[in-house]
Amino acid sequence: MIECTTSLRVRYADTDQMHHAYYGMYFAYFEEGRSDLMRSIGLPYPEFESMGYQLPVIEAHAVYKKPARYDDLLHIVTMLKDKPVARVRLDYRIFDETRNEVVAEGYTIHSFVHADTGRPTRAPAHFLEMVEQALQRPTHKES
Repeated sequence: MIECTTSLRVRYADTDQMHHAYYGMYFAYFEEGRSDLMRSIGLPYPEFESMGYQLPVIEAHAVYKKPARYDDLLHIVTMLKDKPVARVRLDYRIFDETRNEVVAEGYTIHSFVHADTGRPTRAPAHFLEMVEQALQRPTHKES
């Protein structure tokens, strides 16, 4: 398993009328974690896209456990549990540091597509190599 932790504070603009992080923001938090995970394996999104590939979200799911509030320090743990083939699933767990509680969990599923045609494809060989290298490292966590 590859695991990457991203920290961020809930911005005032992220909150709703109840002063909780708006439910749709959690998908933006997942995206932040996903970008950091790609960077941690040595393949940031811009490099991946320059290779001629994209990773559109084809499924997303979130379970809200506790509300996150303005200025809470959140830790988004992004996990790649299985080697991808034509799709990749990333799992997320968001913790509130102050309360030491899980505030949300979820996952996203992405399809590999050719950027020029939009047609689905298998995971590119370079992506699989970078995943394999990351799996061989003594630790897979990044802060």
